Amino acid sequence: MPFAPGDLVHVAGLGKGTVREVRNGGRYLVELKGRALVTTGDQLTLQETPRKGARARSATAPRPPKEDDGPRAERASFDLHGKTVAEAMEAVGELLNGALLAGNHEVHFIHGRSGGKIKAALHALLEKISSVRRYRLDPRNPGVTIVEL
Repeated sequence: MPFAPGDLVHVAGLGKGTVREVRNGGRYLVELKGRALVTTGDQLTLQETPRKGARARSATAPRPPKEDDGPRAERASFDLHGKTVAEAMEAVGELLNGALLAGNHEVHFIHGRSGGKIKAALHALLEKISSVRRYRLDPRNPGVTIVEL
């Protein structure tokens, strides 16, 4: 079932939000808890206005629990070595969305210490992303940027 801008939805594992934009490939821009994230339709459940005795209808079949589903990871690491600046910045947005959907609160981007082109571009991009609470260089390793979501 396709969703439309303005639809109230539940994002699996994250909570209730509002569809703000429909994108290509079955992806949706959803505003959730004051933040915006891109997700696929299979992560969304349509929320209806509650009526007496009524339940929200599901847009997709519920996901069966996996045996290995345990506590969510609190952080993830992504290595940007070997990528051009353009490739790295393209990957960062997708990686941050994936981290938000996975419930990660902290992401480590490994960019290296020499040169600094990827690091500078990463920090400039992080300034523009509303779901980033703050970021900083790892005090033990200046080749890593720690991002808090």
